[in-house]
Amino acid sequence: MTMKTPRPLRHPAAILAAFVLLGVLFSCSAAPRPAVSPASTPAADANPLLAPWTTPFGVPPFAAIRSEHFLPAFEEAMRRHLEEVAAIAGNPEPPTFANSVAALDDAGELLDAVASVFSNLRSAETNDALQEVARVITPRLAAHRDRIALDEKLFARIKTVWDRRESLPLGQEDRRLLEEVYTDFVRAGSLLSPQQKERMKAINEELAALGVKFGDNVLAATNGYRLVIDNPADLAGLDERVIAGAAAAARAAGLEGKWVFTLHWPSLWPFLEGADNRELRREIMQAYLQRAGAGTPHDNTGILARIAALRVEKAQLLGYPTWAEFQLEKSMAKTPANVRQLLDRLWPRALAVAAREQGELETMMVADRVPPPLESWDWRYYARRVKAAKYAFDEDALRPYFSLDRVLEGAFWVANQLYGITFTERRDLPVYHPEVRVFEVKEDDGSHIGIFYVDYHPRPGKRGGAWSSTYRKQWIRNGQRVAPVVVNVGNFSRPTADAPALLSLDEVETLFHELGHGLHQLLSNCRYRSLSGTSVPRDFVELPSQIMENWARAPEVLAHYARHWQTGEPLPAEFIDTMQRAETFNQGFATTEYLAASLLDMDWHTLTDVTPVDTVAFERASLERMGLPRAIPPRYHSWYFSHIVGGYAAGYYSYVWAEVLDADAFEAFKEKGLFDRATAQAFRKHILEQGGTEDPMTLYVRFRGREPDVAPLLARRGLQ
Repeated sequence: MTMKTPRPLRHPAAILAAFVLLGVLFSCSAAPRPAVSPASTPAADANPLLAPWTTPFGVPPFAAIRSEHFLPAFEEAMRRHLEEVAAIAGNPEPPTFANSVAALDDAGELLDAVASVFSNLRSAETNDALQEVARVITPRLAAHRDRIALDEKLFARIKTVWDRRESLPLGQEDRRLLEEVYTDFVRAGSLLSPQQKERMKAINEELAALGVKFGDNVLAATNGYRLVIDNPADLAGLDERVIAGAAAAARAAGLEGKWVFTLHWPSLWPFLEGADNRELRREIMQAYLQRAGAGTPHDNTGILARIAALRVEKAQLLGYPTWAEFQLEKSMAKTPANVRQLLDRLWPRALAVAAREQGELETMMVADRVPPPLESWDWRYYARRVKAAKYAFDEDALRPYFSLDRVLEGAFWVANQLYGITFTERRDLPVYHPEVRVFEVKEDDGSHIGIFYVDYHPRPGKRGGAWSSTYRKQWIRNGQRVAPVVVNVGNFSRPTADAPALLSLDEVETLFHELGHGLHQLLSNCRYRSLSGTSVPRDFVELPSQIMENWARAPEVLAHYARHWQTGEPLPAEFIDTMQRAETFNQGFATTEYLAASLLDMDWHTLTDVTPVDTVAFERASLERMGLPRAIPPRYHSWYFSHIVGGYAAGYYSYVWAEVLDADAFEAFKEKGLFDRATAQAFRKHILEQGGTEDPMTLYVRFRGREPDVAPLLARRGLQ
């Protein structure tokens, strides 16, 4: 399961700060030029972010954009946006859906464009100058958002339309937009007293600034550590590919003849899985677990405590006892109690399976004359060895069959088989880094769908993990479809001097996962920007991504793309059989570490006191209360839990909630055929094209014919 970034707030006035400032990249909107704007000035035309984008398909002119362009571009874009909003609020005509609600959704196109380029670059290719821009612009964007969200004249027009909604001839998508805009205004504080509104503004500005600082600290702490090995004996147990990658990292650092391992996942996890040197495994694992922790140079503990306290205060200002109740109101889960019900159903099952797994691993430890108990730096090492012994198979044997280019082509092939769409590489389009590739996506009749960027390798300027985002969302402007510009970003294994990028099975599934998000954005067919693509509840947004992972392992699909990078031979049938038999191996561990992070998230966001807590003590108490085994840390400790500082606050449970949906939905394909076109078209029509235009359960039932069943998920994870 790959951790992704969340959807934006749907309120048009809130699109900006949420993405730019918190690194939340799911669905930033952008377009080459605002639909309504004053005449260009010479200064504006000199700034490539403000001048018309004459690139093919209106993609960002990356080669012309410099860090110094962003601050003046934000200032000008905010000015134009406020002019557009002022025109709506001051319209002398009576409020209507078109001149108030739809007009507000259409406003701010230029600001969306600037914000999307900035936030995408800041996450994938940042530098000191961009980080400084973020620190400067953060409070200003927060204030800009609040200025619109708390505009009394504007809200009065929206409320007038809302109050008359039953008598208006509105379509389904119109009604949904009206509901979303009105409720988001209310949730932003439009019904508060003047004094409360001022406090809300101050909270929002501080939260935005703290979010930037938190993310900067995680990135700095991750980049600031390296394990340098100069004794070849300390490389025992590691795969030659891993050793070659570490040697390349050392050369890049000016340490010729040595080996460098970092906290970036393509370096960290293979080391923990393979290195025989237990002390070095302990050292790098401890560095990972304590990055940005208490007493470190980039200590995030106080920042997170302050964020949590401010969220309590904000929720209570709006009439909610906790942040979780505020956040979950618009989710599929609706309440913290419903989230707890799902997590509590899975937690004891996961613990029981993890305990059995730990027993197997400790048996091998004893055989190695290593006294138990198992520690966190031991689990992956012994899990790999037990798996190899149990199934006579090592996952590294798969890597030669998973070259990045072939895996990507395989994922595109699946999309073609399901939806009839094609991906054609375009080498004539601008990119922000030489490693980035670009594809034009078309329907089977050749009509243009959108542009798809991919960026798959770790760099010092890129944050960890994998995500999908947009440079421009799909919507309908003046009756014409605005084609989306989508990007998938990852941190996959790099090529070495003598081999292409060869992926792990987890990386393969991550690539398919992110393409699922990309398809949700590319195939969107919505009128309004703030409802299109991934603008859906957090616990629904992972359905299109997680269901795609199922095809990555399917024998029919492996037969197409899994071929040895040197010989071209297909993945042996016995390998595929072993993969299938081992699918539930170590799922107790995987489920437990994920659920622990989800429960920790819920504990943080069901606080009711506005006084900041001691982060370390709070987390310790939370983990002790849930009974987390010592050898299994939560997937994210609080001090580097970027998801819950960003848009997944009180929402990290969403991955397993959505997995209930995806496991159940995939059963429909298994029943009819993995590439049954009618089933695929139903999924496209009722899920991928709809964005947030209807209640997600309504959409799901329309596709599946009933509500989801949890049984397929329990079977998949071996938790029956």
